[in-house]
Amino acid sequence: MFYHVKELQFNARVSAPDPRFARLLLEQFGGANGELAAAMQYFVQAFGARQAYPEKYDMLMDIATEEFSHLEIVGATITMLLDGINGELKNAAEESELMTLLKGKGSKEDLIHEAMMNPQFLVLSGGGPTLTNSQGVPWSGTYVNANGDLTVDLRSNIAAESRAKIVYEYLMQFTDDDYVKESLRFLMTREIAHYQMFSAALETIQPNFPPGVLQGDPRFTNVYMNMSNGSSARGPWNQGQGPWGPGESWEYVEDPIDHVIKTKGMTTNHPIKGTQRTQDEVATMNRDLSKQRSQEVKDAIPSGGNQWSAYPQQDLSSPQGIEDKQKQAGS
Repeated sequence: MFYHVKELQFNARVSAPDPRFARLLLEQFGGANGELAAAMQYFVQAFGARQAYPEKYDMLMDIATEEFSHLEIVGATITMLLDGINGELKNAAEESELMTLLKGKGSKEDLIHEAMMNPQFLVLSGGGPTLTNSQGVPWSGTYVNANGDLTVDLRSNIAAESRAKIVYEYLMQFTDDDYVKESLRFLMTREIAHYQMFSAALETIQPNFPPGVLQGDPRFTNVYMNMSNGSSARGPWNQGQGPWGPGESWEYVEDPIDHVIKTKGMTTNHPIKGTQRTQDEVATMNRDLSKQRSQEVKDAIPSGGNQWSAYPQQDLSSPQGIEDKQKQAGS
């Protein structure tokens, strides 16, 4: 159940109308890295975690709900930046503070040109935000990544927060309005906070690398292929111990063409290098982790009837099965 609180989480304010920046800000309303995309992503991801991992469900729903509140802040800011722009653009503009920003025929023609480029936003929307990005491309469910595995989904979320953060960082360079910058700085900072929350949640899942359940083939996990000619850059991504720890190292293949030919497409004569893991050990890890993850889900879901919530919901867990109808009738 959602409950709308009329006060914004952070008070959105603007000094004066600015339709051009309002259009840029649409990126964070209906764009691929915007607040709606984040809210829907975490909202959708949460369903698969409800019964098996209720604490992760709680976190995802909390952050998704906060993202909806951020969407409201962005929408309110866009609306105020469009003060004076509505379905009757010319009359409204001449009566608003907007005209002080559009001195001269050239400025007015620029605004009309922008309205023609994205009429849904500047002419047809009634002075409010639209579910598009700054170029008028409609919001799409393809922006949402939900793969049903927390080690994958949480990494997707960390990446999403990173992209949203840098968009806010860039947006702040395109406005001189201190009030707007204040709101953008708040929203950017919450992206950092969410990044940290998702990172901390990922660390509570062990093992969490590689993402998913199955381990990689030890013949190929530590191989770096030099896929360019000339001098090659070397660093911890292709030499030394790498990210694994003691006993593991990178295998650098200087001439991948020669290597692929000699190993018949890396199917023969390609020994395990750079790791002490064997095929048998990997197969055992695959079986053990598969059983563990599968059992975690199975143990949380009752046989027969099922229900999502208890009334009242006094803890994070979901109720185990449906209460007997006769008991309900007699209570």
